[in-house]
Amino acid sequence: LLKLVEALITVSTSIPCVFPIHPRTKNKLEHFGLLDQLNDNPNFFLTEPLGYIDFMALQKRAAVILTDSGGVQEESTSFGVPCLTIRDNTERPITCTQGTNKLIGTDYSVIPDEVKSTLNTPIQVEQKPDLWDGKAAERLADVIDDYL
Repeated sequence: LLKLVEALITVSTSIPCVFPIHPRTKNKLEHFGLLDQLNDNPNFFLTEPLGYIDFMALQKRAAVILTDSGGVQEESTSFGVPCLTIRDNTERPITCTQGTNKLIGTDYSVIPDEVKSTLNTPIQVEQKPDLWDGKAAERLADVIDDYL
């Protein structure tokens, strides 16, 4: 956990960082005496977990997203926002092959360089994955309308 906190603090020297933190994660940081390092950083903003709409708005406006969540990998691709996934694999490979996602592994020391590289040379997406156009509800409504 210390290595992750150190990496996040390094990133926050370049850009503001917002971390909607899960209560369990917050408790672990506090338990290990690491929470104050983030709270005392003027460029690092810890928030309570966000509701869906607020979290989508945050992601849409981000310069880069760090995550270990599969859902966030998909959402970042949908928004066209670069995403660095702190994992060795993904159950959503399309987000890497046709999206904005890059797997960076679990060595936290690479995070600052990966963020810097991504900000300097964003991941380019020529075309979103098929049907990732934000119009699923319209298509579903059409199917229901045709059925009725």
